[in-house]
Amino acid sequence: MKHTKPQSRKSSSQGASLAGLEVNPLAAELRPGQSIELLKELHILTREGKLNQDSRRKLKQVYHLFQFIEKLLDELQTEKHQTFSLADHGAGKSYLGFILYDLYFKVHAAGHIYGIETRAELVDKSAQLAARLGFDRMSFLNLTVAESGQSSKLPDRVDVVTALHACDTATDDAITFGLQKRARAMVLVPCCQAEVARHLNQSKALSLSRTPLAELWRHPLHTREIGSQITNVLRCLYLESCGYHVTVTELVGWEHSMKNELILARYTGQKKRSAAQRLRAILQEFGIESLLDTRFTHLPDNQADNEMAV
Repeated sequence: MKHTKPQSRKSSSQGASLAGLEVNPLAAELRPGQSIELLKELHILTREGKLNQDSRRKLKQVYHLFQFIEKLLDELQTEKHQTFSLADHGAGKSYLGFILYDLYFKVHAAGHIYGIETRAELVDKSAQLAARLGFDRMSFLNLTVAESGQSSKLPDRVDVVTALHACDTATDDAITFGLQKRARAMVLVPCCQAEVARHLNQSKALSLSRTPLAELWRHPLHTREIGSQITNVLRCLYLESCGYHVTVTELVGWEHSMKNELILARYTGQKKRSAAQRLRAILQEFGIESLLDTRFTHLPDNQADNEMAV
């Protein structure tokens, strides 16, 4: 009997490749149409086109956020049938902005992205990269989130506001910006909230004598954790009181990031009186009423609440 010589691994691999069966190892991890060169420029992929574990986590977060934003942009296109604008606060290296442009804005011949960042060197690098890539509907502004609301470099109306891991009060500034610009939607991933924890610390002795609930923030670690939780609850109530429908969910699994809470707000125009009342009640219960004058300046007054109650 004639024995057939076993085919070597190398020749087998070559045969599969020639037959068009070789699978790109990145295909399962990248979105269809994603530019490999862009991901290399952003240092998400190595020069050899490989993805390390840290970059994989980062890309997973941005892609998951993209899925939510893509739906919002589709809705805007359906409603407006015209150009739209998106402001990305605390843009950093503008991973989100560039990937949004590459996957969505480049395909749709409408829309402009504004990246807002305080570090001038990152703004310059992002502007240079956008020019090299021909992403001509991207602008990068060296401004704080708070300054951006008054800047003439931004349009009077911004349709979508994003803030990915905007630290401490920068998320609140992004909300204020969205309210000033009459945003149709806001996509927020808060990070490192410390303001409410500071206020809780200031009134801790008085609170401990007033209510047993103060045991929830007697220890510093608990103060930070409950302060973070209260902060996001207040933000959601604030948005609802200003006419937004709010959804809170996880951005990605907790194994990828502890800064994981995603707040989605869509404008409906229905200002909830009950949300404004509960916000004020929570501030009073925790002894942090002073935030009314600094963080919730657009909170509807009683007359407005009565007119728009739902």
